This record gives sequence, structure tokens and C-alpha cells, in this order.
Amino acid sequence: MYKFETPKDVKKLISSLLQLAVVLALLALIISQLFTFVEYKPYDENDKSVVSGTDHGFVALSYFGVDRESTTSRISAKKLDEQLQTLNSLGYVTITQDDILKYYEEGKPLPDKALYLMFEDGRHDTSVYSQKIMEKYNYKATMFTYADKFTIKDTYFLMPEDLLKLEDTGFWEIGSNGYRLSYINVFDRYNRYIGELESTEYGAMAQYFGRDYNHFLMDYIRDANDIPMETNSQMKERIAGEYDLMQEEYTQGLGKVPGAYVLLHSNTGKYGENDKVSAENEKAIADIFKMNFNREGFSLNTKESSIYDLTRLEPQANWYTNHLLMRIWDDLPEGDKDNIEFVEGDTAQKDNWELLKGAAEYKRSEEKVVLTSLPNDTGLLKLNKSTPKSFSFSANLLGNKLGCQSVLLNADADKGTGIEIRLLNNVLYLIKNGETLEEVDLYDFDEIPKISVEEDKRDSLVGEYNVFARYAVSHAQSVEYKRLAGEAAQTEVRSVEEGAEEYRPTIQINELGNRKLDIVLDNDRITVKIDSKTVWDHYELGDMDTGAVYLQSVWTEYGYSQRNIADDVYDGVFEKVEVKNLADDSEIYSNKLKGVYKAAQVTADFFNSLINWFIINI
Repeated sequence: MYKFETPKDVKKLISSLLQLAVVLALLALIISQLFTFVEYKPYDENDKSVVSGTDHGFVALSYFGVDRESTTSRISAKKLDEQLQTLNSLGYVTITQDDILKYYEEGKPLPDKALYLMFEDGRHDTSVYSQKIMEKYNYKATMFTYADKFTIKDTYFLMPEDLLKLEDTGFWEIGSNGYRLSYINVFDRYNRYIGELESTEYGAMAQYFGRDYNHFLMDYIRDANDIPMETNSQMKERIAGEYDLMQEEYTQGLGKVPGAYVLLHSNTGKYGENDKVSAENEKAIADIFKMNFNREGFSLNTKESSIYDLTRLEPQANWYTNHLLMRIWDDLPEGDKDNIEFVEGDTAQKDNWELLKGAAEYKRSEEKVVLTSLPNDTGLLKLNKSTPKSFSFSANLLGNKLGCQSVLLNADADKGTGIEIRLLNNVLYLIKNGETLEEVDLYDFDEIPKISVEEDKRDSLVGEYNVFARYAVSHAQSVEYKRLAGEAAQTEVRSVEEGAEEYRPTIQINELGNRKLDIVLDNDRITVKIDSKTVWDHYELGDMDTGAVYLQSVWTEYGYSQRNIADDVYDGVFEKVEVKNLADDSEIYSNKLKGVYKAAQVTADFFNSLINWFIINI
């Protein structure tokens, strides 16, 4: 038997036990994240508080995917949790494909707050990061997949055996996105014909494209002059073949074809861009599937909807919870809008502000005030603290580049008076009493190296050839594309300095912003800095009335997106907001974490990242 001969031996034992306890705790957390220990319980059809018998239709939400942290397209697990928690607290219960089928075919009543939850693209990470969230709120969802992933054994995507295991948990059903995600009739942004692309090729080349492309089932395959390269019978054979391949893979892998389908990407009110193509899709869908989600951008389906022309809302990775709620609220009939209660967050922070328009969430742990606009309108907050003649304001503006976040000083919103520092579509404005005094395009202000349209046109062609070389089906073809890329790279073009037109990239609808704004208002003079660089220094404003500090967010335009997503709600995100008295540097308002609260958040963030690391890497 081991003897403890010195105090050092005791310390070693205690240290070892503590380390073991930490490892066991982490292991328990990881196991709880990876395995299902609870059972899904369907809603009680006989509970009148859930199913009153009054028809309210159902809301359909479709998430593209879920990841540990947000990407341009996949929502973070944390944001998904926040959104589903809120919907659950509002009384929304999930329904199944069978519920929808009986609603349309038999008139079976749905829950008053019915939610059909969807996850598209069938990725492994989606199932990993959403499973425990589904269990937490007793939610059931449909996982949509592409059948061709089964044949190529892509490890990023769920295989048939994975999907069957998901079904066995009780929290999942299976749906179909079709056989493949691929593109036809593709042109780049300079109207150069690309032709047909698989999804990986498209993803690698998308930076060079505009919106001039189509999905595989949406149109005839056309040439550079927009003339069909296939006859009507060939088009029919191609589309029928696509559905045959899909059925074959599902039947072989799952023993069945899923009942729910998402046709990508119609959104036209038909089933394709061309009437004859639409007719072929319509016939195949009706023969194979029980329902089809044919449109995107509207969350509500009612009895008047066709079961083969259903609609869904695709929450984007950058949406905050109130953004989602605002979109649902806007879709609901007037009698149901009161069912939506917006998230407010930290009460102590909320008490510092008066909400005049839109919805506001005070995210204490993230040091953010998120101000969500009304649809096609504005969000407005007023600080409930008086400010002296000389004070400073600072914040990080994290809302999307496309849209408007602004700070109003010494302002009266009703009268339209005061000073406004407005960040609108990456342009900074200095405004007094509604009149623009100065404006600075931050693309120029950032001193980003400028290239000409001619240079970009050449460089994009080089990039396209290199992508073709990477995905070529033979070595000889790859060599030829590399030769073409090298040849294109030698093309002589003019620069901006040589008189050519400057190339300006279009702001995407989901392009995130991140600007540090510092303002000093010293009596009638103002100094404004962006990212610690002075924009206006001691700018003389003249006489001003006294007033309050406001935060504002404004939806401005639908903007540009290769995914063609229309969104008329904007989240202004104000991080680390601080207002100080210049006279004595005293704090008037701040939402920054301090002391033990800051330490606790740092610790929580560390442990969350540690757990996520284990989940990803084991």
C-alpha cells in the first residue's frame, strides 16, 4: 500500500483527484452532447389550450445549417438555441409531415401555434449541434438531404445509416432537397458564359458571379445566347432522370422516398422558370412526394395554400432572435400578431432606454444592444439619461454593411432636430437637423488598394480557369485550363491610375459590418473617429438645441445576394456602448461588463469553447 510520507504527497493526490474530476466532468458533458437520453413527446391533440380547433395555419422555418459558430450561411448553435427557446416560450409546438398531410387532406386541426421546423442540406454538423437543442425544447424537425451525397460518400453529409439513426431518436424526420445541387446557364458578372457547374465548382467560383444562373431543374440547358441546347423531349428525359436517380438512391439507402420535398430554387409561383419545365416538375413532384415547399420568404401556410406550393422562411446566420420574430410577426394575420412577444434580455440595461419603435434586445453577456427595425421601416431607442453640453459617445457598430445604424445627439426625434452620425451602406454622414453637412465613403476612407474594372475582369477570368483546372476530370484537361489561366493573366489591361474605371464590389445583403465609432461633442464642435482614425476634427456645428441620445436602425433596401434572399428587417448592433461626461470623465451610461461579471463571462466562454473543441475533435 502506498504511504503518504510528506505533505507534498498529499498535495499530489489532491491535485490528481481534482484533475480527474475535471476530466470526468468534461467527459460527462461531452457524452450528454453526443447521445440521446430523452424521448420525443408529441403534442396532446386533446389539450384545448394547444389545439383549440380554430384554424391558424402553421409557420414553417428552414435553417440552411448549424455550426459551432456562425458562418455566412450556417447559424451558430447558440443563436439557434436562443431562437427555438423563444418560440418554445411563446407556445409554439412542432408538427410533423403527417400532421400537415392530414391538415390538408382531412381537415385535421393543427395546434394554434404550429411550427414546422426544417434543416436543409443534410450536413453532419447540423445534426450534431442541433440535436441537444431539439431535445431541450421537445422539438421535432425534418432533415432535408441530397440523394447524390449517398453515392459520393461525402463525409460532411449524413449517409443513409446516419439518417435512420436520427429517425430512431424520435426528434427527426427525413425530407429531400432532390438528387443534387448543381447549376446551369451560369454567366459570370461580366456576362461570360460558364455553363454547367456542380455545387463545389460553383462555391469555388461564386465570388466571380452575379445572379445570372439557374438551378438544374429550373430551365432548359441553354447556350451563351440563351438558346436551348436540348429539345423538349431531351429536357423531359433529363428532368425525369433526375427524379429517377433520386428515388433509386433513397430506396436503396433508406428503403423509402421521403414524403417532403424542397424544390430548389423556384420561388416563382410555378415549378420552374419555363412553363414546359415547370409542368414536368409539377407532374414528377405530385407522383413522388406528399408535399413540396416551393417558395421562400414567407413563413405562414394556411388552408388556402396548396400542399405542393408551400412556403418557408429561411432564417439567416446573422439574424438575431427579434429579427426572426419580426419577420414572423409581419406574416401573421392581424388577429395573431399579439402572439408574438419580442425578446428584451437584461432588465437592468432595458431600464436605461425607452423603446420608441421596433424591438430591442439587451444582451448583457455580449455587451450588445440589438435594435431591430420594423419591416421596411425603423427601430429607435432613446437613452433615459440626460447629457451635458460636452460629452463623448463610443460603440462598435456590428450591423450588416447594407443598412443603416446611426447615433443621434442633442436630438428630438419628434421634431427631427439634433446631430446624427449615420452609417448607411458603408458611407458615414454628418447630419444636423435633417440636413447632410458632410459624407465620407468608407471604402475610400479605408484606403483599400483600388483596382480597375479591366483588372477585375481579367483576374476573375484567371480565377475561373483555375477553378476549372482544380475540378477537371482529367490531367490533360487540367493542364489546358492552367494554360488558359496563365494566358489570361498576361492580358494587358489599364489600371485606375492609367484612366480605367474603378471596380467597386457590390455589398452583399449578409455582409457583416464592424466599425468602431468614437464621437466627442464639445459644446458646438464635434470630433468623429472611425476605427480610431479621425474623420472630422473639431467640426463647427453652430447653435444647437439641447436634447437626448438616440440609437437608430433603418432598413434601407433589399440589396444584393447571390441566393436571392429578400429581407426587409434590419438589426442595428451596438456593442460596448459608452457615454461619458467630458468635464470629469464620469460615466453616464455603459453596457460594458466589469469586474466579477467580466471574469465570469470570460470563464464561461473558455469552458464553452473547450467543450466545443472536444465535440469537434473526438
